[in-house]
Amino acid sequence: MMESKWLWILFTVLLLEGWLCTDACWEHERIALLQLKPFFSPYIDLNNWVEVKGSDCCQWTRVECNTTTRRVIGLSLDFTRRRNDQYWYLNASLFLPFKELKSLSLEANGIAGFVENEGFESLSGLHNLEVLDLSGNSLKNDILVHMGSLSSLKTLDLGSNKLKGTVHLQGNETQLKLTNLEVLDLSYNLFSNNTFAFLPELSSLKTLYMWSNQLQGSIDIAGLNNLINLKKLELSWNKIESLQSFQDNGRQLKLTHLEELDLSGNLFNNSIFASLKGLSNLKSLRINYNKLKGSIDMKGWCDLRNLKQLDISVNALQGLPSCLGNLTSLRVLDISDNQFTGNLTPLANLTSLKFLSISRNHFQVPLSFISLANLTDLKILLSDENKLDYIWMGITLLERYLILIVLMLGFLILSDIDISNNNLSGKLPRWIWNMSNLNSLALSNNHFEGSIPMELCNSGELLFLDLSQNNLSGSIPSCFNPPHIRHVHLSGNRLSGPLTGSLYNSSSLVTLDLTANNLAGNIPEWIDTLSALSVLLLKANHLEGRIPVQLCKLYSLSIIDLSQNKLSGPIPSCLGNLTSGSSFYKSSTYGGYYSFSDQDIRKYIGMETITDLSVPSHLYPSGYMEEWIEFTTKRGSYRYGGDILDYMSGIDLSCNKLTGQIPFELGNLSEIHSLNFSHNKLIGIIPSSFSNLKQIESLDLSYNNLSGTIPVQLVELNFLEVFSVAHNDLSGKTPERKAQFGTFDESSYEGNPLLCGPPLHNNCSNTDSPPTVSTESDDEGEDNLLDMSAFCVSFLIAFVAVLLGIFSSLCINPYWRKTWFSFIEDCITTCRFSIVGNVFELYIFRRNA
Repeated sequence: MMESKWLWILFTVLLLEGWLCTDACWEHERIALLQLKPFFSPYIDLNNWVEVKGSDCCQWTRVECNTTTRRVIGLSLDFTRRRNDQYWYLNASLFLPFKELKSLSLEANGIAGFVENEGFESLSGLHNLEVLDLSGNSLKNDILVHMGSLSSLKTLDLGSNKLKGTVHLQGNETQLKLTNLEVLDLSYNLFSNNTFAFLPELSSLKTLYMWSNQLQGSIDIAGLNNLINLKKLELSWNKIESLQSFQDNGRQLKLTHLEELDLSGNLFNNSIFASLKGLSNLKSLRINYNKLKGSIDMKGWCDLRNLKQLDISVNALQGLPSCLGNLTSLRVLDISDNQFTGNLTPLANLTSLKFLSISRNHFQVPLSFISLANLTDLKILLSDENKLDYIWMGITLLERYLILIVLMLGFLILSDIDISNNNLSGKLPRWIWNMSNLNSLALSNNHFEGSIPMELCNSGELLFLDLSQNNLSGSIPSCFNPPHIRHVHLSGNRLSGPLTGSLYNSSSLVTLDLTANNLAGNIPEWIDTLSALSVLLLKANHLEGRIPVQLCKLYSLSIIDLSQNKLSGPIPSCLGNLTSGSSFYKSSTYGGYYSFSDQDIRKYIGMETITDLSVPSHLYPSGYMEEWIEFTTKRGSYRYGGDILDYMSGIDLSCNKLTGQIPFELGNLSEIHSLNFSHNKLIGIIPSSFSNLKQIESLDLSYNNLSGTIPVQLVELNFLEVFSVAHNDLSGKTPERKAQFGTFDESSYEGNPLLCGPPLHNNCSNTDSPPTVSTESDDEGEDNLLDMSAFCVSFLIAFVAVLLGIFSSLCINPYWRKTWFSFIEDCITTCRFSIVGNVFELYIFRRNA
């Protein structure tokens, strides 16, 4: 009996082991997935969801299985329907076979609700479901009725739906409540103030997102104060004016565990500070974009000694409170875009600061900086657009600035400096280039003068340099080629000389802007060593010579501006190769020079413990020094930055001395948005291949010597907004006035006497046919350049002019007249005797015959 018992136990263990170690998913779950598939768009990546028996659904896309049991534990069915698909109703019971399901994402699927009697009440059997994402759909309040039955839920995302009024998640009395819920996202809905009355039911809630709803006026915080475990609260971008508990008339939040609070984008006034003084564990506070003004009463509020991030930017505050120095744990401080005046003395004790923005205030710069001497951990300082303080007679402003900063040895570890738009003057300080950690420097829109110091060559870690719009002169140091430099802006200065070895072999360089200087000489042939270059701006200089063919090796080039120079020779035909494959945009030209994730930022400033930290984007390199360039197109100058810059492409070679024909190969630039070859000396025809420029928005070929007809295929350019072939030698009919060409007026064609047809006033004759231009050979091309009508007219004019000249000479000079008539008389006599003699001989010959 004992032996049979042990055999039975052994058999059971072996059976369980074989069951647990199965290689494929469970068959009934595979079938259940196939039943789900038809409800989602056939265009998404569910191609490997196949009806093949034995197929392992754990290997299917958007499916996650337990590695041991091979049961489905996660389904990521987000964004599985197209935007223009109709709203639909989901049968929630289709998920019942997945008994161990822990995570279900149905985000952005256009779900308007659930099939009657098959809603979420049918999912009460999924006792393991912890994460449910229904955001980005069109759900209404009826979805909330049975939500309380999902007692195991820890994270619920209902953001971006059509929920409104109040929240009622607990269900009826017979159903379990969401006692395990820790994260609730109700953002981007239409909830009102009464929502908070039902929150106490969620006793385990740690994170609540309520931003972009219809919370307004004074809201009752009694329900909030009962959420004793709440650590993160997002109430931003509503219309809240104040916090108040109507039960006890108290205004103070009592969330002792709260670590992150975002109240930005509301209508709070200064009274909000009294509501926050009890949040002793608060680490991150954002009250930017509100109605704060005047002086701050910081009494009690300055006791938030655990605060690491404070953002009170974009208000109308005046005067820094002295007790701000009590917040010694601060690492991120943004007080920009206010009306603060005076100096920065209250910040002297904030020795843990790593990021500080005081931009767009009225601080005294640079005198205020002496208060920051102890901030030895400071990494980024933004102080652009403040007040200049002229003091210390007999010493230049920049020398004062130098003395102040050198005394502050802690600043030598700064990695990012932006003091642009401050009306600073004098010479560039040489000490700044000895900062070994310097990654970015922005000194644009000031009045710096003199040459660029040779010490610039010591900036080995420099990634971003902007010295544009100053009065700098001299040449760019030939030794300047930092190995990692990505963006260089030196436009709007008086820099001169040739481009010698500067930036040679800078293979990381993405943007080079030298617009509006006095640079001379040729574009260097080594420019192809800038292998990552995407934006090249050399406009308005004195460059001469030919456009180097080495430009064609820069396959990342998307914007080229060589206009307003003295360049000559032909346009390189190889420029048509710049759009080969996807390489046209392979170098990112937007988003500054870093690519920090939220996790990187938290780690960088020592705030890893704060979950989902919302740090102001403009404080960091990826945002606050976002890449911007200026490019002329559509008859205007525009600034491009961010994502738009990545999509923009264009070539501007206008106002030079370029000759020869427009290369046929430029028709390969199918992704280009702007071409400007105006004000040159180009000849020949307009290539018919330009009809391949499907994305072109601006095409300017005016003020050249182009001939032949305008290719009729150009009417296929559906995005063309600006078109000009004015002041050339074109002939024949204008393109048919349809699509975009129906919007162009006479100015697009003027200055071509032989052009006819609307919108021009000279009509084409029914019998006239436009001259054809052959491109079969070079010889035929040259023959076709000869206009026979023009030749006949010019020959007749020349012949008449010669006759008139001879006649005038004979009338004026009697000697010439006598000689001419004598010569004519001799010619007549000779001809007469010759004719008479020949006739007589002919007569004698015939008579004798």
